[in-house]
Amino acid sequence: MDKRLLILALGMFALGTDSFVMAGILPEISRSFDVPIGAAGQVTTVYAVTYALLAPTVAAIAAHVPRKRLLLMSLAIFVVANLATAVAPTFGIALATRVLAGLGAAMFAPTATGAAAMMVAPEKRGFALAVVISGLTASTALGTPVGAMIGGFGDWRLTMVFVSALAAVSGIGIWALLADLPLPPVITLGQRVAPIKDSRVALTLLTGLVYQTGHFISYTYFTAVFDRVLAHNSLLIGGMLVLWGASGMVANLVAGRLSDTIGNRKVIVGGLIVLALTMALLPVASAHLWTSAIAVAVWGAVAWGLLAPQQHRLVAAAAHSAPVVLGLNTSGTYLGVTAAGVVGALAIPAVGAYSLGYIGAVFIVAALVLAEMASARIEAAKAGHAEGRAASA
Repeated sequence: MDKRLLILALGMFALGTDSFVMAGILPEISRSFDVPIGAAGQVTTVYAVTYALLAPTVAAIAAHVPRKRLLLMSLAIFVVANLATAVAPTFGIALATRVLAGLGAAMFAPTATGAAAMMVAPEKRGFALAVVISGLTASTALGTPVGAMIGGFGDWRLTMVFVSALAAVSGIGIWALLADLPLPPVITLGQRVAPIKDSRVALTLLTGLVYQTGHFISYTYFTAVFDRVLAHNSLLIGGMLVLWGASGMVANLVAGRLSDTIGNRKVIVGGLIVLALTMALLPVASAHLWTSAIAVAVWGAVAWGLLAPQQHRLVAAAAHSAPVVLGLNTSGTYLGVTAAGVVGALAIPAVGAYSLGYIGAVFIVAALVLAEMASARIEAAKAGHAEGRAASA
């Protein structure tokens, strides 16, 4: 295993932990700043929207900056931002530091995946990318629950120090082990968003954005949704988050293989149906520990398992611009997280945290409709290509 890939994966692990750990420490943040839990959830929202909007923008603007320097700059910003969150005296300042952390993440993630692809032989690029991205998925099963337990047993501000330490170790490793890499081809911002003109790509991206919104409505306010069984118990919160992330890691691998064998449509449709049912049952399941555990395991498995077939569909539809559409898919995911934080904040005063699953289910059903619209466009394109080949013959 190339140590440089592991160092980049550690950076992604820190980013992922920072993204998802807030769900486990939200009540502590709410009490610390004396704000409603819906308002506290915006620490996730501002981070996610900054990441989503700036990732493609920064990648285009900073195309001329040497890769090693850009990676170190991004992690430096990320570390400083999280330490600033840890000492923020007011909620407004905490939100501002989360925006800065989102900027650091937006600079690091596309640069790290691009660097991984450049530092290995072409036939090993798929594996190199998988190693680096595994840092993000592993954060849901390990970094997030550890960070949540640190915040639960001590102070949520220590969680921010923990995230900063992870990123700092990654930065030291990059400084010591990573040589200067050749600059990638310059791709303008216009070229990065051009694939959206293809309706197959646009509908698939919308499917991802809407279903991520649907299930992250409940995840953003995880401790409020499950407070009848978690009762602010840090060990239970950490255990539930481990279950959510670990089931997702396994399901992601399985779903990837299924996409190759039975096709991405069946995996996407089946996954969205199961996810919609899980969200709809969440208000009832969250009242008891064992039904909560089952619901969380299924939820994590399906939500993360949908990533591979979604990416499979995007690459099949736009193979010539695969890195670009996959980057747009990541931005769509974080826009979904952003929307989820806002929708949940508005819904809690109106229907209560326990009922967020019903709202999430509606979004996921809408995503199912979008997925089938994308399938229809994909089939139509295949039929058109087949007719074209027959005419040529």
